[in-house]
Formats: sequence, structure tokens, C-alpha cells
Amino acid sequence: MMRAAGPKSLLGRHRLLAPSASVHVSPLCLGGMSIGDKHQSLFGEFSKDQAFELLDYFYDQGGNFIDTANMYQSGQSEEWIGEWMKKRKNRDEIVIATKYTMPYTAGYTQTSNCGGTGSKSMFVNFEASLKKLDTDYVDIYFVHHWDFSTGVAEVMQSLNTLVQQRKVLYLGISDAPAWVVVKCNAYARHHGLSPFSIYQGHWSAQIRDFEREIIPMCQDEGMALHPWGVLGRGYFESAKQPREGGRQTAFMNTGREGQVSAALELVANRHNVPLQSIALAYVMHKSPYVFPLVGGRKVSHMKSNIEALGILLSEEDMSDIDKGYDFDIGFPHNFIGIGAKMVSGPEDIMTKAMYGHFDHVKKPQPILAYQPSGNE
Repeated sequence: MMRAAGPKSLLGRHRLLAPSASVHVSPLCLGGMSIGDKHQSLFGEFSKDQAFELLDYFYDQGGNFIDTANMYQSGQSEEWIGEWMKKRKNRDEIVIATKYTMPYTAGYTQTSNCGGTGSKSMFVNFEASLKKLDTDYVDIYFVHHWDFSTGVAEVMQSLNTLVQQRKVLYLGISDAPAWVVVKCNAYARHHGLSPFSIYQGHWSAQIRDFEREIIPMCQDEGMALHPWGVLGRGYFESAKQPREGGRQTAFMNTGREGQVSAALELVANRHNVPLQSIALAYVMHKSPYVFPLVGGRKVSHMKSNIEALGILLSEEDMSDIDKGYDFDIGFPHNFIGIGAKMVSGPEDIMTKAMYGHFDHVKKPQPILAYQPSGNE
């Protein structure tokens, strides 16, 4: 029987996006926020030639998952990605995700409906994204954040219209409370509409809030986890090698960067890899269906990110990283659970031991570092 040619790297070993979305994607997603030269003061210099070099390398190594948004680089991110796909003639090989909600106001005088989650903002921004990306469909369309200005019914009905028109294949949501996502998905299923299949938000070894409600919610809803900021937005640094200049987002820092970097470096020294690779492997060991966003402006950064896919972390490694800062899982996890950890199933409930002895079906586990067999 014929077999597909082997991938050039672990990036080419694609995975099911989520139980609720059958599309296959590379384990890392290339983030498009830095693709463009409109916001150099925030992201540093990045020419179109450099962007295409990064996109080419990502694609050549097996990457097919690219994320952008209507307003990244004032719309230039979508334009450059669209131009690159047209030149490479690979649009249908690429899984493109873009977003609306944040304002894209180019060419408008009155801009009050250029942003937000409402139907007019959605359709105006979606058509603009199609034009910039030079495509007639988007693989994943995200609500960029929940703005509490639009009802669940309007959002889900309008998004489903795009799906019915075959302009969108799957739906995603970013930066929203877990209860909102569950409410949206319940409405969608009750009315025969497409639910959200992927959640994007801020998660890393130094910002673990995902563990309270987002991860359990995604596991129960059959959704993928799509974290940004996994590498500390460039502020995870080795004591021996300070961070390079580039992205200026210190306003988002937590003050824990140093102590978490030290925990990551402890584990990195065991594996003889950069601490950034450990930061990436860490979130991918936490839960199944995790597809981190990776950015950067250099091919060397992407090489390091791909190498992280081959790292197998032990329970000791994960525990040492968890100890990087004092994370409080919070109520009700710390009340009903066994120890101060996330509750996501009956095996985690403390009181079960008071009235019996139980065996439980194991939860789905993360895909760990791939180890090739002798037949490959």
C-alpha cells in the first residue's frame, strides 16, 4: 500500500484540530501579528521579503496552520499572507484563521460599526478580510473577544450564515469567559448551528489562568486550545543569554518573568535545549488538542520552535515548571478537588473516596513527543 512521503520535520506530522473539527493542522500555528511593517515601534522591523522567508520555511517544514486578524498591522498582515499564498499557489493547502471584533477602519469616516461583535461589523470585516487575503473562504473565523454588546443569538446566527454560505468552515472564539462560550455553544447545538470548535487566549508557564475554567471547558466542549503568549511574548530569558530586542509589550508583564524563566531554565538544562523550547513543550503536555501560536521574525526562532515538538517532559519537569510561581487554582477546584489542582473529572473529586472505590475511564491525553519507529 502506498504511503505518504515522510515529513521534513515534526511540524509535518499533522493532527486533528479538535473532536468537533475534523480539519488536520500542523501542531504549531504561525501567528501573523508581526507580519507587516505598519507597527514597527511595537514589533520591530520586518520586511515583506523577511516575512515571505519565514512563511516559506514554515510551509516547507510542514506547517499549514496560519493565524491572523482583520486589524493586525492595520490590515497588512492579511494582505501579505494573501499575496504569499497566491504566489506559492498553496491556498487550499493552508488552514487560515482570521478574526473580527477589533476595529478595522481603513477608508471609513464613521467607524462606530467597524468593530464589535454585531452582525454589521461581522459581515463588513469578513468581506474585507476575504479581499485582503485574496480568497473566497476562510477555514476558521474567530470572534476576537467578547464585547458584551451583542446577544448570543445574533452572534451565533450570523456566524452560521457564513458557514451555510460555505465562506467559513469552522468557528472560533478568543479572549472570552468560559460561561459565554458554553452559552454560545449550547444555543448553537439547540438550534442546529455550528458551535465554536477552538478557543484562543493567553496561556503560558507564567499565566496559568487557563487551568481554572478554560481547559476544563474546552475538554468538555470538544474544543481545541489555541494559546498565545506561550513564550512569554519574548520576555522569558536565560540568565546567561538576555532577550533580544524586538517586540515591546512590557506593559503586559506580570513581574514573574524572572522566576518563571529560572524554572524553565532548570528544566532546559536537563534537556540541553533553549528554555523557550521548554516553555512551548510545557503547554503541549498539559492537555490534548493544544496548538500554540508562535510568531517571531526569524527563521532561527521557528527552527527552535519546531525542535520543541521533540521534547518529552517528565512529571518532575512539569512539577518544577509549575513551581515557577505560586498559582492559586481557586474555588471551587481547591475545595472539591484533591490538592490544589484543576478538577476535570470524577477521579479528581476528593469526596469520592468517602463512599466507595472506583475505577474511571482515562481522559484523553496530550500527544507527546513523537518517537520514530524502525519502519519509518
